[in-house]
Amino acid sequence: MASSSYSDFKGKPRLPKFATPKRYDIHLKPNLESCKFDGVVSIDVDVVSPTKFLVLNAADLNVDSSSVSFNHKSSSQEFRSSGVGLIEEDELLVVEFAEELPIGIGVLNISFQGTLNDQMKGFYRSVYEINGEKKNMAVTQFEPADARRYLFLPPFESVCYVYVLCLVFVVIRSIVCATFKITLDVPSSLVALSNMPVIEEKKEGDLKTVYFEESPIMSTYLVAVVVGSFDFVESHTSDGIKVRCYCQVGKSDQGKFALEVAVKTLELYKKYFDVPYALPKLDMIAIPDFAAGAMENYGLVTYRENALLYDEKHSAAANKQRVAIVVAHELAHQWFGNLVTMEWWTHLWLNEGFATWVSYLAADAIFPEWNIWTQFLDQTTDGLRLDGLSESHPIEVEINHASEIDEIFDAISYRKGASVIRMLQSYIGADTFQRALACYIKKYACSNAKTEDLWAVLEEVSGEPVKELMNSWTQQKGYPVISVGVKNQKLDVEQSHFLLSGSPSDSQWIVPITLCCGSYDNRYSYLLKEKSGSLDIKDGGWVKLNVDQTGFYRVKYDEELGAKLRHAIESGQLSATDRFGVLDDLFALCMSGQQSLITLLTLIASFREETEYTVLSNLINISYKVMRIVADATPELVDNLRKFFINLFEYPARKLGWEPKSGESHLDAMLRGELLTVLAELGHESTLNEAIRRFDAFCADRDSPLLPPDTRKATYTAVMQKVNASNKSGYEALLKVYKETDLSQEKGRIIGSLASCPDPSIVLEVLNFLLSPEVRSQDAIFGLSVSKEGHETAWKWLQDNWDYISKTWGSGYLITRFISAIVSPFSTIEKAKEVEEFFSSRMKPTIARTLKQSLERVQINARWVQAVQNDNYFAQVVQELSHRN
Repeated sequence: MASSSYSDFKGKPRLPKFATPKRYDIHLKPNLESCKFDGVVSIDVDVVSPTKFLVLNAADLNVDSSSVSFNHKSSSQEFRSSGVGLIEEDELLVVEFAEELPIGIGVLNISFQGTLNDQMKGFYRSVYEINGEKKNMAVTQFEPADARRYLFLPPFESVCYVYVLCLVFVVIRSIVCATFKITLDVPSSLVALSNMPVIEEKKEGDLKTVYFEESPIMSTYLVAVVVGSFDFVESHTSDGIKVRCYCQVGKSDQGKFALEVAVKTLELYKKYFDVPYALPKLDMIAIPDFAAGAMENYGLVTYRENALLYDEKHSAAANKQRVAIVVAHELAHQWFGNLVTMEWWTHLWLNEGFATWVSYLAADAIFPEWNIWTQFLDQTTDGLRLDGLSESHPIEVEINHASEIDEIFDAISYRKGASVIRMLQSYIGADTFQRALACYIKKYACSNAKTEDLWAVLEEVSGEPVKELMNSWTQQKGYPVISVGVKNQKLDVEQSHFLLSGSPSDSQWIVPITLCCGSYDNRYSYLLKEKSGSLDIKDGGWVKLNVDQTGFYRVKYDEELGAKLRHAIESGQLSATDRFGVLDDLFALCMSGQQSLITLLTLIASFREETEYTVLSNLINISYKVMRIVADATPELVDNLRKFFINLFEYPARKLGWEPKSGESHLDAMLRGELLTVLAELGHESTLNEAIRRFDAFCADRDSPLLPPDTRKATYTAVMQKVNASNKSGYEALLKVYKETDLSQEKGRIIGSLASCPDPSIVLEVLNFLLSPEVRSQDAIFGLSVSKEGHETAWKWLQDNWDYISKTWGSGYLITRFISAIVSPFSTIEKAKEVEEFFSSRMKPTIARTLKQSLERVQINARWVQAVQNDNYFAQVVQELSHRN
């Protein structure tokens, strides 16, 4: 592509394809004392049209143009760079040559230096301790666009900073794939890991050079390097794949559970996808400082410690489940994402949606007693909540710049993506779906694919109109609410776009409708392709649409059907998943103003004998939201409503008690902690007293059996309910536990409890603590869920500290959590305007979508508060419900 100046590339972050990288040979020398690194990269480049320019993505390194050369292979000509320029706003690096580069294969050579940053992006440093001494490890994190942070290229006259390790070539609408040969110079005493196995080590004094096998074709964002001191545990799959779990020295026992899950998951996926794992080894490693939950680097998967390590003595059942799900998710990527790579970030959901869905498939196969598909409903609900906003986005979202990518790693790509996959699997059948996925992976192995490619294979194998059906779910935002009523043994259904704001919309979907009438023996299913339709049914009493909640839509029942469903719940005729669905749909309809809060509370009263984990967990989450809305709308009714919810949760809490029972289920262990936590936050006096008694015993003896891991979060929350400015002993005791433990899961439990304190002055202390060196920067977001009483304090704190927060977290997705956690709970239009005004001069592309979504939630809350205030019967109903047992 001919061009006359750097300016021709400005504002065009994705450019016409005129050169493609084929192979990277990278040699790195990280210095963990100075936190600097040197490197040399040689890139085999296929020049497909004559050009004087090579354009790469870049963002922070150090090279002068004299080190850049291009050697054309067939002619043996060498071309020296005449200049290197950085277009910072587009994160592009332009290398100029005095002469046109000829068509064909050549090698681009660049030497560079850089800094191991502390931003948890690119090539960075993480801090850990050995025998009380702090050490640095070197770690890479390149997804979504940080492989560009590894090369450092300067413009003509001055040095500029770019961080790029493997130069990432700009190719229009495509993620580059190539092979990679990695070599590392590291201290002899340290462990050096990369995507492929080590083929040779050469020691020279205190240094060693580690040579790794060349990788198969893979994306630049999957390149991985880790250097540090580690222990590991090891196992093998039945076909000889070596699997290791690395962690800090002294913690290897905590890697055994993840290792066991990994080996079983690799075996399962090999069978399910009918394609073996492609590499000769799989390493998993726990990183102390890690922004995401985990990263699926090919052959070297990196994790937060709390997502990989499991301590039999101090980890809760919920921690165990999280480790299993996250490991299964990341290993799914070894097929979906690594072996078959999305063509462009528009198709991110192909990676994340599928990995989320199939991780539950794996967990269900390995741990059938967990009933994990009932908990998949949490994924669906999170997707529905975000996608009910006008400021949502389609699953397939157009991405034009790297700065836009971080914000789509959200509940749409992951949870809605996973949910529509489950809906499609349910529609075409599990066996057919599996066969089609195997065909898809074989067809597109070691290449790029887009959403339409998957639909084509599924359509060919199933014979169903997959593309027509699914385009309505992936190419437009939102989802329908199906309004349903029965007249003369006919079921009338009508779809409309469900929006929490209540705004009108003409969107329409092809909806796979499933329903039961009076019994699970009377099932019906059909595709609703029009705005409305009807179906002949037998008169069987209650009618439940979206059986087992496999569809991604809401259902609104008329008054008569709603009453019949309440009776079906009370008499135990509905499954746990369908009870969950009826409850969650009505909660959403209430939030959107389509049903009253009285109707919701009346339905909730039907669950007074509920014992299932999934349903009660959702009831608990709903209770938190309803309590906040009522506190803003009619504060004089809060005590009555609190009494109603305490009565509701006391029954299952008494059944479970505080002590784990021999042989109890995994779900009961998780439920106990959630029930005791909500009772503590509701101020249930006997729960608070018992929690404090047990905490005192724990402080005296950390091995006390009175405080097992599953009840610690509840206990810590209860302790904070009694803390105030004049009595901080409980808070100080918790901080002592926090500082003394080296278990990341325990630290997370404590941080997540501190800000529940009802004293705003303590909340401020907690928030300031989050910004201190005591808290790893990736963990600060866990402490942002503040009490109702501390909410205004948190907003002022966010404003006062925004410059620091923006500087510290602004380069990644974590910055969005500060906004959503603190802004979203407000419920007045005045506050929305205040927030909007504050951010008007502080707007950045990385926070734009999250801010709009948070402000929309504030406006939704405000309308809900107004509706409650306008309901003349609300006070009477709440008073009546509060006196029911």
